[in-house]
Amino acid sequence: MATNTSSLKKKSEQVLDGSDIMELVENQEVFTSFVDHKFKELDKDSDGHLSVKELQPAVADIGAALGLPAQGSSPDSDHIYSEVLNEFTQGKQEKVSKTEFKEVLSDILLGMAAGLKRDPIVILRIDGEDLLEFINGPSYEVEMLSVFSQIVSDDAVLPMRDCIVKALEKLTVDQGMPPSPDSWVTSNIIEPALQLWDGNNQEKLVSQETFLEEFKKVAERVAQNLKEQPVIVAHSENTFDGSGIKRLLSNKFELDKLLNTALENVPKDRNGKVSKEYLRVVLDVVAPSASLPPIGAVEQIDKVVAEAFDMINADDGKAVKEDEFKKLLTEILGSVMLQLEGNPISISSNSVVHEPLASSSSLLQPSS
Repeated sequence: MATNTSSLKKKSEQVLDGSDIMELVENQEVFTSFVDHKFKELDKDSDGHLSVKELQPAVADIGAALGLPAQGSSPDSDHIYSEVLNEFTQGKQEKVSKTEFKEVLSDILLGMAAGLKRDPIVILRIDGEDLLEFINGPSYEVEMLSVFSQIVSDDAVLPMRDCIVKALEKLTVDQGMPPSPDSWVTSNIIEPALQLWDGNNQEKLVSQETFLEEFKKVAERVAQNLKEQPVIVAHSENTFDGSGIKRLLSNKFELDKLLNTALENVPKDRNGKVSKEYLRVVLDVVAPSASLPPIGAVEQIDKVVAEAFDMINADDGKAVKEDEFKKLLTEILGSVMLQLEGNPISISSNSVVHEPLASSSSLLQPSS
């Protein structure tokens, strides 16, 4: 169930909507000074150019700012790190000048700002107050009985402790509960609350009445732990309804320019034809401009894209002329747009922030 961002405002510390990044990049004087400082910081041998090795900290910091796991921990994210590096080196240069560094950094930051403007991230400080308000509020019994019925239907006979753990997993930031699958939340917030809970009650027969009673006791202890150790959660939500694709398709000039740029880096055979196997690669390049997530990021969107590919037999691996390739990609985008217009897909995510936001990416912090 998607959460309404406006209902979270009272719990939020800040909203990351890209405006700070836009302000930095659009102020030429400030941005030039920012780039000068960062370039000097990265240019270890002071030769006025950045080598691939010297660029690595910048690439790692951009990954951190995008919320990617560390390099080397996932093939999917490593692919994005390689793409970022290629943006700087253009895939062939061994050295990057300050002008090139500034241009690419500007493009990357503006892309990030556009993404945040479209899908802002709300930073929530969860300190137990909202959880106490929920368990002592008028909707507690109705909502928790609904949760209880789901747990019982999943597994007819469960010990009380297991019922409570499963119930905590079903609560969201709306009820003042941080994501319980997070290992830090489990070991520092949930487990201590369960340990302090009266062990004798663990053997009680699980009925609706005893569940409501015992769950409230544990939730009160969870709220107390959150008061002592508040949890910072990054909350984001977005709805994919095809409107971004519609905007792109209605601007033929922008679409052609985007496809031509994407096709420049795609291999062609001796007749200048392009294999259909690169349709997904080019679609991934076009995705941000069509308000679509990268392929592999949202399972429901991947299914819609796969259906669109099936409809036009795009996975047969045949080589086609560039114009035909562009036509196929436009058809795929049109098909995905119609699907999403008919059945919009909403995604809501919550992740625990384990370090201060300001230190997550030193590259993006203006110099003092």
